Amino acid sequence: MNPIPASEMILNKDGSIYHLKLKPEHIADTILLVGDPDRVTMIVAHFDSVEYSVSNREFTTVTGLYRTKRISVISTGIGTDNIDIVLNELDALANIDFQTRCVKNELTQLNLIRIGTSGALQETIALDSFVMSTYALATDGLLQTYQNTSLSKSKIAKDFITHTKWPRERAEPMVIAGDKTLRALLDGPEVAQGITMTANGFYGPQGRVLRLPLACETLHEKIASFSYKDLKVTNLEMETAGIYGLSKLLGHRACSMNAILANRKLGIFSENPQKTIENMIAYVLEKTVLL
Repeated sequence: MNPIPASEMILNKDGSIYHLKLKPEHIADTILLVGDPDRVTMIVAHFDSVEYSVSNREFTTVTGLYRTKRISVISTGIGTDNIDIVLNELDALANIDFQTRCVKNELTQLNLIRIGTSGALQETIALDSFVMSTYALATDGLLQTYQNTSLSKSKIAKDFITHTKWPRERAEPMVIAGDKTLRALLDGPEVAQGITMTANGFYGPQGRVLRLPLACETLHEKIASFSYKDLKVTNLEMETAGIYGLSKLLGHRACSMNAILANRKLGIFSENPQKTIENMIAYVLEKTVLL
């Protein structure tokens, strides 16, 4: 196998990967992904010890011990463009030899758990509750840039396109399941499950109107009314489908947990979002030690 050119896998002068500024020994096999760098601090407050910490741009990473479990926490920033950076660089750290620049013969599978915030589309989903993404619905177009034959068009995606009369000028939706092992681990009576739609923006792509009118005013009503068996599109956010899709293509396990801070159907927002996020962090950490 030919070495990966320096222009394709960029390393800093200290030998760390370009954006994350990490070396292979700096990451654990279990990684919590959050959007906001401040949320890294919230999680690390629960750690018993910190082994390594680094920040570069919006990417803050801390690796340490929670009880006896070695865990890394990384802030990704917002959007699947950032997820593309984080997932590819994490995989490089785990599965590319930085000395030879060649892919390793034996690959390491990472456990990637997103702790995110989200807005509910269904009025039955309560504020401050937790939603696990059984499936991620990609509408952002990232996965179309890769050979994705293992993410072949699912019946859910086909039914969704038909139901919503999805505009042809937009990226064709894809549906990716979360990892069964991680979903089973993180499930609980207080956790709802559903389809999480990943959009490529916060305002128009999620149906929000400030001053600019939407190209299709009824699209998000059609999205909310879609169902597949007993699952509906429960919530909207901007990262999960990128995490699920790239993890599946690269051979990693991924699951997304969403703290519901808004209900779009009812037009309401959490009165204590920080408490809800703290509750989800505590819940995920308790489950993660069992990996």
